[in-house]
Amino acid sequence: MAGGVQITGLSELNGALMALERDLQRATRVATAQAAHLAEAAIKQMLSTSSHPKGTPTPSSPGDPPSLITGTLRRSVKVVGPVPAGFGRWLAEVGPTAVYGRVQELGGTAGRGVQLPPRPYVQPAYEQLVATGTIARTYHLAWAAALAH
Repeated sequence: MAGGVQITGLSELNGALMALERDLQRATRVATAQAAHLAEAAIKQMLSTSSHPKGTPTPSSPGDPPSLITGTLRRSVKVVGPVPAGFGRWLAEVGPTAVYGRVQELGGTAGRGVQLPPRPYVQPAYEQLVATGTIARTYHLAWAAALAH
């Protein structure tokens, strides 16, 4: 065969690439779960920065996380997922399930028409994890381990 090219090992290459994709998908799912649980812990920590007895006015200032009274809001912070969210993507949701969780975070009208100022605790916890590189490190370590196989 003059000028011909023969390629061998394509099926092995294809198999190796498919295994790599599988390993990276698994690593991404695991890292997403780990990052979500880190966020859950950080949010719960934010909700533990101050406390006061039930029936007394909240001592937390507007802009600071709400003070701990009964612990219901803190206990309501949950992780849902991760679930597939399109090719190569995983989604996990983290946040409170208590009905007043949103009004504490964003401010607004609460029961009996009381206006509450924002007392963010979800966004600052997330921003702290991003700023410290904790979330990025979680993914980098998972992907590095998957690539090392």
